[in-house]
This record gives sequence, C-alpha cells and structure tokens, in this order.
Amino acid sequence: MLLFCPLCSNLLRVSQTPTSALPSGDPSQDRNRFECRTCTYQRVIDRRYYERTPMKRKEVDDVVGGADRWDNADKTEVKCANDRCENMEAYFYSVQIRSADEPMTNFYRCTTCGKRWKD
Repeated sequence: MLLFCPLCSNLLRVSQTPTSALPSGDPSQDRNRFECRTCTYQRVIDRRYYERTPMKRKEVDDVVGGADRWDNADKTEVKCANDRCENMEAYFYSVQIRSADEPMTNFYRCTTCGKRWKD
C-alpha cells in the first residue's frame, strides 16, 4: 500500500519513531511512523495496515502428459538403451524442451523391458 503526504503529495516512507517523540508512558517503544522526506509531516502508525494472507499454490498441469503419457504413444524401430535387452521397438513421444531454434527431445520406452531414455 502506498500512502502520500497530505501536505505536499510526496510518497511517505516508513521509519522508526524516536523514543523522545512517543508520548510518555507508552508501553510499546518500538513503533513505526510514516514520514515525508520533503516536508515535516509525520504520523505514528497505530494500527495494522495490511493482513498477511498465505497464497494458495497454483495447480500445474503436467505438460508431458502425466501417468497416461505412454497410452497413446507411437512405436518406432530403435535399439533399446538397456545393454541386456535385444529389443528393436520402443514407444516414443517428442517434446520441445528448449527454445524454438533447438531440436525437439525424443523420449523412448522399450516395449519389452520398460527401460526409458531420451535422445
């Protein structure tokens, strides 16, 4: 919240009130004030000007497809990345991960052993 000086219309700054400026017998010595840096206007802050409310975390959709990303994936002929698997077929999908001038990244999953890798 921005507050402006009623005398000269400049922005008010928050500063700590000197103990000599507080009324005697004031139990709270750590008070803040609004002060104008241009003129002599000052006002002690005696109430809370805002309430701190926690923000809700936004739900984010899984851009890669979530748990169902392999259900509709196409198959291609490629050697499995697992050294012990001799399979030559894998599911794949392509995603643009980097900037537009970079090539797309291909993700693979072997149809036999389930090994996943990217290219």
